Amino acid sequence: MVFSGLAERLQETFRKLKGKGRLTEADVDEALKEVRRALLDADVNFKVVKDFQAKVKERAVGQDVLDSLTPGQQVIKIVHDELAALMGGTQSKINIASKPPTIIMMVGLHGAGKTTTSGKLAGMLKRQGRRPVLVAADVYRPAAIKQLQVLGGQLDIPVFTMGDRSDPVDIARAAREYAASNDRDVIIIDTAGRLHVDDELMTELESIKKTVHPHEILLVVDAMTGQVAVEVAQSFNSRLGLDGVVLTKLDGDTRGGAALSVKAVTGCPVKLAGTGEKLDALEPFHPDRMSDRILGMGDVLSLIEKAQANFDATQVEKLNKKIRSMDFTLEDFLEQIQEVKKLGPLNQILSMLPGLGNMKKLKEIGEVDDKDLVMVEAIVKSMTPWERSHPHEINGSRRKRVAMGSGTSIQEVNRLIKQFEQTRKMMRQFSDMEKNIKKGGKGKKSFLPFGKKGMF
Repeated sequence: MVFSGLAERLQETFRKLKGKGRLTEADVDEALKEVRRALLDADVNFKVVKDFQAKVKERAVGQDVLDSLTPGQQVIKIVHDELAALMGGTQSKINIASKPPTIIMMVGLHGAGKTTTSGKLAGMLKRQGRRPVLVAADVYRPAAIKQLQVLGGQLDIPVFTMGDRSDPVDIARAAREYAASNDRDVIIIDTAGRLHVDDELMTELESIKKTVHPHEILLVVDAMTGQVAVEVAQSFNSRLGLDGVVLTKLDGDTRGGAALSVKAVTGCPVKLAGTGEKLDALEPFHPDRMSDRILGMGDVLSLIEKAQANFDATQVEKLNKKIRSMDFTLEDFLEQIQEVKKLGPLNQILSMLPGLGNMKKLKEIGEVDDKDLVMVEAIVKSMTPWERSHPHEINGSRRKRVAMGSGTSIQEVNRLIKQFEQTRKMMRQFSDMEKNIKKGGKGKKSFLPFGKKGMF
């Protein structure tokens, strides 16, 4: 999980700060030393760390902070704001031309995930109502054109190609004419990469830029390469003048140094982040939300956006009615599991919840494994429609059959049924509580947990 190591260390440092009634300049210095070590271990550029530490200290040792009632929290807010500023401050969006087509040029080294990211970006823009076309301008890498065509087929997006013997500049020029005659308002050019930055590569990219005048030049870099990604960004920016960076494999980089360094070193904002292998696993990069995640504040806004994009509103309302009427069955439970899986890996989802920003916290609530969802699905799918509606009536022989059909044990089947019944009881309690609250507390006295005022 991205930033997990950094997040854990920073949150531990700030827990100590919050435990102090008053702070001295020495307390702040000690905390900033820990922050400095954590950032360097996360592979953040040394100069960036030095500047960051100086900015935080300048703001944190002021009398209005040290003499306040909550100095620890104020220092945390300063670090939060400076982390967000380090990554760009606010979200940098893709430039869309006022007069179509918008031309986006994807550049990067071989192996960074450029072709796949081109497809993901096309899919994202299509979901936003755009009409993209993918352009196969990488004529050097074996199977690059075929890979883009496969992606286009999966996304139902056209791919413009002139074969692997054409000049990339001619391909880019012809793609504009294709877009104009086929009502395509976004052109995404997948250019060639190399194993290293060289003059031949840059000259070709400069020629394409001069010919088609792209509105966006996006550099695709592998986040897991750390400072190498920042050095690559510097090289491309000096020759092409980048508009933004796309960090791939951000979900697999536990350090996150590239995300924290690239804007400060190159001036180019991180615009998008690849967070998985699926074709919809490309997200806008929000510096403020990423800062929230690092400091354990969660990322509820991104979670809501994921849910809105994946959940069907009609189905959600249907489920709410079933819960209220206590008609919630294992069939509905299975549907919800399948919906949740669309949001991404469970650990990634849980990391967006406040207080669960690092692996230490996740371990405290128990190991969360996507394989558990697969097992639950297998058990429920091995039941008959009647059994899914009447789980409490499934006898021993039926449970044995379900276990054999799902490749699990009778104990695991028993555990699932028990947990489901407990969930139904909890839903019934909350439903009763809601009814009593709506009555204004009249009549039968209700039990409201977590204090006199209820849950909130």
